[in-house]
Parts: sequence; C-alpha cells; structure tokens
Amino acid sequence: MDSIVLPDRAAVAAAAARIAADVRLTPLLRLPARSLGLAPDAELWLKLEQLQRGGSFKARGMFNRLRSQRVPAAGVVIASGGNAGIAAATAAQALGVRCEVFVPELASAAKREALRARGAEVVVGGAAYADALAASLQRQQQTGALLMHAYDQAEVVAGAGTLAAEVDADAGTPDRVLVSVGGGGLMGGLMAHWEGRCRIDALEPTGSPTLHAALAAGEPVDVAVGGLAADALGARRLGGIAWGLVQRHGVASHLVPDEAIRAAQRTLWDELRLAVEPAAALPLAALQAGVVVPAAGERVLLVVCGANVDPASVAG
Repeated sequence: MDSIVLPDRAAVAAAAARIAADVRLTPLLRLPARSLGLAPDAELWLKLEQLQRGGSFKARGMFNRLRSQRVPAAGVVIASGGNAGIAAATAAQALGVRCEVFVPELASAAKREALRARGAEVVVGGAAYADALAASLQRQQQTGALLMHAYDQAEVVAGAGTLAAEVDADAGTPDRVLVSVGGGGLMGGLMAHWEGRCRIDALEPTGSPTLHAALAAGEPVDVAVGGLAADALGARRLGGIAWGLVQRHGVASHLVPDEAIRAAQRTLWDELRLAVEPAAALPLAALQAGVVVPAAGERVLLVVCGANVDPASVAG
C-alpha cells in the first residue's frame, strides 16, 4: 500500500482545473422520490453523467491522465470492457493521439462500434477484462505507449472525483450517495473529494461483487465475473486505490440482483426517458428493491454513470 498514491480533495480540485475545457458540466436533476414510485420523504438528486463526453463519467479520468503525462509517439493503450476505452479514445482523438483498446469478448457490439467511431484500434484480448488487461500490458511493453488504466491510476480516480465537486457547486453536499462499483474508480473519486462528509453506498451486481468480496476477505481478491452489467462492471478484483480509500474513509456495500437492475433501466426510460446502461441503473435499482432505504428527509444522490447501451434493449 505504501507505493499506491491515494488521491485527495486537493488532487480532485487540481484535476477539475486541468480538464475544465475538456469535459461537460453535466446536469443535476432533483426530484421527489415519490415521482419514481418510491417513499415520498427523500429527495433524489440524479447526476446525469450519461450525458458526459463519450457517454460516461470515464472521460473525466482519461482526460486528466492524458493532460498529466507526456504522451509518446506510440500513443496510448488501455484495456476496457467499453466505457473506459470509449473515454480514452474520446480524449485521445481530441488531443490528436493514437489509441489502442483491448476489449474482452463480452464487450458489447455497441461499445465496440463506439470505440471505432472515435478512431480507436480495437483488439479482442480474451474472455474477460483481466485477460484484456494482460494483453494490453504486453502491448505496452512492446510499443512504449502510455498505459491508461480503467480505474486504478491516481489521475483517473481524481478525475472521476470532479463529478463530486460539480455536485457540491450545484447543490451542496448530499447526505447519501449511491454509486455503482466495478474496479472502484468512480467510488474512489467520490471518496477522495468528499472525504467522509457524506455516506457512500457502493452498489454491485450479484454477479460481479469485487468490493463485497474484498470486504469479506480483508483485501482485494479475484471474483467470478458475470451478469447483466458485466460489460461495464466486469473487473475481476477491486483496484488498489479504491481499496486504500475504502480503508481510509469507509463505505457501505450492497449487492443488487439483475432483475432489479433491468427494472430500474425500464423505470428510467418510462418515467424520465433516460436510456442508460445496466451499470447506471444500479442506484435506482437499489432503492426500488429495498436494498438501500433512505432516512426521512435525506438528500440522496444517484450517479447515473453511463449511457453506452443499445436504446432498443431499454425501450423495447
């Protein structure tokens, strides 16, 4: 752990200044819980990060990483189930940098097409994210490209934390935050900015429980990867930075079943016309399924983290 740099509030503030011209200030939608069929005494804040460049919060960390480093002629290389790769390709295209993305076989066709549309070279690197990561590390050694990690680099985590800084600027600090977890980069960024000033509920699909398993084992461990949200939350183990921040600040961990995630996707479409990927629906799913029950009067932030999904799969 001594060799791992844990970003803090100052690192998030520096990232916000660094990438201000690169990322979108996404809307914060506030509405009563009853408007989505939930208990009427909580106020929901939806951070609509699916409107971010590249369709997810990941653009924040990728731009911060690129703006913080010298990029070699070989460009950048990354392993990603989709969103981090799309974000890296978006940032690389904006800065005129070559980008190679190693994807696992489970990466959706929609995400692969989005990668190619942003000029990335797409390589299938194995069955799961861990296999794609190993292949990307090998390629980085061969070419000398700048390695971009989907969730376990300090610049990437600090960049994700700029989302929290925006929420504070828009409406102040929420009482409670519901956030999806795969490798833990987004959760880590929120913890780095808020530093224990609000409760954070970490949500994982039952089929990919990286944080839940780490808490049970006392350290990050490998887990099986599967389920509805595996293309976005398909890390095999929690990142070291996220784990360090969990140890420092604490977090509540919850598992959410696939059927609840699918129902929440449908609700977001039916009620708000938001077409989002499964990972982005976990916060609402946790509320609808009673996995998380807010206290009376709580201001509850739901991070709607990404929209890289075939709209027909949500609205059909």
